[in-house]
Order: sequence, then C-alpha cells, then structure tokens
Amino acid sequence: MLDDDKLDEGQQAARTSMLAADTQVLTVDQLARQFVQLVKTRRSQDLDQWLADVAASDIKALTTFANGIRSDLAAVRNALRLNWSNGQTEGQINRLKFIKRQMYGRAKLDLLRKRVLYRPPS
Repeated sequence: MLDDDKLDEGQQAARTSMLAADTQVLTVDQLARQFVQLVKTRRSQDLDQWLADVAASDIKALTTFANGIRSDLAAVRNALRLNWSNGQTEGQINRLKFIKRQMYGRAKLDLLRKRVLYRPPS
C-alpha cells in the first residue's frame, strides 16, 4: 500500500506485473488505495460512494470488509469526521487486561487494585 514513489524498482516491477495479470487485482488495488486516501484525508462524505463501488466489484474479501464498516457506519463516519480519539482509554483497558491475565487464578480484587494503582518510586 506504499505510494509508487516509495517502492524500489523490484517492488514497482512486481506490482506492475501483478496488476497486468488480473483485472480483479487491479480493482482491489484501486479500491484499497481509495480507502486509504479516504481515511488519510478524512473524507467521510465519500464513504457511501466507496461502499457502493465495493458492492459493485463483487470481490468477496472487500465486500466482507465493507459489510463490517456498514454494521457500525455511524462510528466509522464519526472517526473520519471528528478529531476525537479514545486511544488513551483503550490503552488503559489493554493494560488492565494484561495485568489480569498475568494474575489469572492467583488473587482477588484487592491485589489487582494494588497492582493497577502501583507506581514505582522515582
């Protein structure tokens, strides 16, 4: 998914030969690059057209991906449209789950609380 100018000569040659070998590969490449640009430029207004193009392509893997997007379309639109992120919250949840997995079967809530809130002295 790198831009053409970031590929070396061998990678460019391999990409060119794959795209020339099969029209379905060309379609997947075009749709994938459109989606990447849509996300990078945060164009939520173009999402419906991209979903329609994927449905028209009749490529199973892309259709499955698009159906996943459709299942939570409001959240995907908001992610493209808004600058807000829940990355900090997800990071804390991931940390808590990691600690819980490490402690599986060893202790109850009191020790978990101590481990979650523990900060080493500086």
